[in-house]
Amino acid sequence: MSFKKTFTFAVFILSAYTLPSQDSGTPDPSGGTFPELPRSFRSFSLGMTLEELKTELAADTELAFRGDRDVSFLPDSNQNLVDSAGRGIIKRAFFQIKDDAVFVMTFEMDTEKIDHYSVFTTFSSKYGPPALLGPRQSGWENDKTRVYIERPLTVKYIDKDVFDSIVLESKFSDSAAVIQRQEFLEGF
Repeated sequence: MSFKKTFTFAVFILSAYTLPSQDSGTPDPSGGTFPELPRSFRSFSLGMTLEELKTELAADTELAFRGDRDVSFLPDSNQNLVDSAGRGIIKRAFFQIKDDAVFVMTFEMDTEKIDHYSVFTTFSSKYGPPALLGPRQSGWENDKTRVYIERPLTVKYIDKDVFDSIVLESKFSDSAAVIQRQEFLEGF
C-alpha cells in the first residue's frame, strides 16, 4: 500500500474514534445513519419522575427494589439517589434525581454473566463508533445525552443539560467559597 493510501486509511480510522457529538444519528458506512442515542434502558428513562421510577423498579424482575428504603435524599444538592441491588446480569442500579427527574442512570453488570466486549460491540454496531475511546471507558454523545461504558462493566446514561447545569452551579459555589476564604484571610 502506498504512503498516501496508508495515511488516508489511518486518518479514517482515527476519525472514526473521535467523532464529535451529533444531533441526530451518526453516519453509517453502509450509507444510512445510526439511530439517535437512547435515553432509556429496559423500562427506565432519563427524565422520568421519582414515582414513575419507583413503579418501574417494583415491576422489574432484574432488580430487587425494596421501596422507599432504597431511596436517599442528598440534602446538600437537593437530589435523590435510588440504589437497587440486582438479581441477574445487573448487579446494581443507581438513579440520580434532581427536580423530580432522573438525570443519571448507572447499571453495574455482573462480568461473570456478560462481558465488556459484547456490550461495547453491540452498542457500537447499533449507535456507531464512540466519540471517546480509552482503556477505562468509551463514550457516545449527542446534544441531549451521554452514554458511557466503563470497565470492568458499568453502563451510564446521562442527561447532558441537567448534568452540565450541576457542574456549572458547582463552579459558581466553588468561586464563592474561594472569595469568602480570601475575605476571611484578609481580616488578619
